[in-house]
Amino acid sequence: MSLIKTGKSDKLTYKVYASRAEMGRAAATEAAEAIKSLLAKKDEINMIFAAAPSQNEFLAALTEDKSIDFTRINAFHMDEYIGLPSDAPQGFGNFLRRTLFDKVPFKSVNTIDSSATDAALECERYSALLKKHPCDIVCMGIGENGHIAFNDPHVADFNDTETVKAVSLDEVCRMQQVNDGCFDKLDDVPKYALTLTVPTLLAPEYIFCMVPAKTKANAVKETLTGPVGVSCPATALRRHENAVLYTDTDSAARIL
Repeated sequence: MSLIKTGKSDKLTYKVYASRAEMGRAAATEAAEAIKSLLAKKDEINMIFAAAPSQNEFLAALTEDKSIDFTRINAFHMDEYIGLPSDAPQGFGNFLRRTLFDKVPFKSVNTIDSSATDAALECERYSALLKKHPCDIVCMGIGENGHIAFNDPHVADFNDTETVKAVSLDEVCRMQQVNDGCFDKLDDVPKYALTLTVPTLLAPEYIFCMVPAKTKANAVKETLTGPVGVSCPATALRRHENAVLYTDTDSAARIL
């Protein structure tokens, strides 16, 4: 695989690949190595996944890796809209079922309920699951506004005491869902969501962050070169001991 550039920003390692496909394969190979290393020491592990088109190449490569024993992995995801029908194709749990959960035999799949009528109760339920199954690996992306999960700049808190919380979504975040082809127009995109908080996302031992496409070039540059803070929530990754940011030449255009 064609690695164009690698480097570090504080503790965060970043890698630039020649193409989106190569980025996805490289990230999946390294994630598989971490999975197998952990399973050599534990009976089972827990993983959190992001649901977005940016993850497609990574998820496809991961599901094709026959060396991974998925039957010893409990799967979770990191965010979900509030108020979508449970069968809505735009639901993040449904996205992950199509691209990952239905393709390999996880020990368990634990999704946030987009149709839950009581957001606080759903936060409590999912928080309890995450506390029962402390996460070992998180596989994520970065939004155009620098968000991680649905921690947009106006709601991100690097010292959040919650595990999962309800948030409002900013317009840049919502418009990204239109740009990604998930919704036809901005008015169709829900305004509220449930999200794992920044400390929850940073707690696992390993973080694999896949961020392709030219629409993410500004976010990648800010993540690596901007001040660490909530104006670009992804800068929190620079504080993690074992996080890797995978990019392609489009998303890395402003750091090459």
